[in-house]
Order: sequence, then structure tokens, then C-alpha cells
Amino acid sequence: MSNALFSLAGRVALVTGGSRGIGRMIAKGFLDQGARVYISARKAEACQATATELSVHGQCIAIPADIATREGLATLVASIAAREPKLDILVNNAGAAWGAPFDEFPEAGWDKVVDLNMKTPFFLTQALHAQLSAAGKAQPAKVINIASIDGQTVNPLETYSYAASKAGLIHLTKRMALRLVQDNIVVNAICPGAFASEMNRAARDEAEAVAARIPARRIGVDEDMAAAAIYLASRAGDYVVGTTLTVDGGVNLVR
Repeated sequence: MSNALFSLAGRVALVTGGSRGIGRMIAKGFLDQGARVYISARKAEACQATATELSVHGQCIAIPADIATREGLATLVASIAAREPKLDILVNNAGAAWGAPFDEFPEAGWDKVVDLNMKTPFFLTQALHAQLSAAGKAQPAKVINIASIDGQTVNPLETYSYAASKAGLIHLTKRMALRLVQDNIVVNAICPGAFASEMNRAARDEAEAVAARIPARRIGVDEDMAAAAIYLASRAGDYVVGTTLTVDGGVNLVR
């Protein structure tokens, strides 16, 4: 099997929420495969620090922006358009979570999470449609939505808006895929399980206990997430359309 199947040489990628966690894992994986990678995050200092760290692996550029706001999203799109005539890969990874008991769950915890996790991926992809379509004239452009196994099966935590938003994103991925494949833009989703991150502090701080509940007997590592994203972003994933790739060590099998 040719290594060219998984090469991202000459491709341009944008990873939102790329300063840490799963976004950082994916950004590094893309860099290692030869892509030029833009990362965006709300906190400018953290975004730039990660871009500097990752630049030892390739060309990584920080574009700080709060894409939860209309203005921040427009700033990010304008910055990409000013730098690149086309965009080969968009990873919609920026997200938020909120937990509270059913009787106390606040509307703010609903709106913040659903807007960022489900609404923003749609409108950011829409706003970058021209750049993605330009890339699609040469080879399939890729959009990868980062969902969650919590959108596939029910966990014991009272994270109502998070679970609903990720389930919605999985279905939205299918609807977007059907439309955008007409422009040679391939849309898929990844559902991560337990990966150590600020959002999944249990996997980060209680790795051994969490691993004991996973059929694979370990939490996910950086390479697991990078490999899944590289597969979908590269030539290897060109014929995979509107699919959700679950990367969870088997957790969904025992929930």
C-alpha cells in the first residue's frame, strides 16, 4: 500500500479548537503528514503558544478567534481567505460541554453548547464553502466534524445539551455530506471516546480507572485520534461520505 494514500503534502487545513486536546492531536497529525495547518482557538495566547510548539513538525499558523460569535467567525473566515485561495481540509472541533441536574439545567447551558457544537460547524462550513469548493476542483476537499460517542449512546452524566448537540451533529454531517459532495467536498464525522483533555478530565486525571471500563483497556492516545483524522482527510478516505467513525476502544459496545 502506497504511503501516498495517507499523505497530506501540499494540503491546507484549518482545525478549530486546535490549541489543545483533540484539536491539537489532529493538527500535529496533519503536520506530520505534510499539511500546512491553521489552528484557531478563543484564547489568543494559548493558540499562539500551541502553533509555536507544533511548528517543529511543519508550518502551523495561529488565528485566534471566538467562533461562538458571528463576529469571531467572520474574522476567522476573512483571515483564511486573505492567506489562502483554497482550503483542502476543515476540522470542526471547537466545542463546549455543560452538566447540571435536570431540574436545574439552565437555558444558558443549553444555548452555549448547542450553538457552538452544532450551529457553528454548519455556518463555518457555509462561510468557507468557496475555499473548499476551490480545493475540490483538483481533488476532494474534506470537512471533518468532531462529534462524540455521547451523541451515539447515553452516558450517566447529566449533560443534556452536549449529548443532544453531538447527536445532532452526527445527523447534520449526513445532510451536509449529501449536498457538498456535489462540489467534491467530502463530509464525515469522528466520534471520540475517552481521550485525555480539558473537556474529558476523568480520562486525563483518572486514566487507570477510566481504562478499566474500556474493552481495549486503555484510554485513547494522540496517535489514535490523529490516525482517524488523517484517514478521512487523505486520499484513503475519498470514498467515505457522510459516515461517522467511532474511535473509542469499544466503549459503545458495553454501554
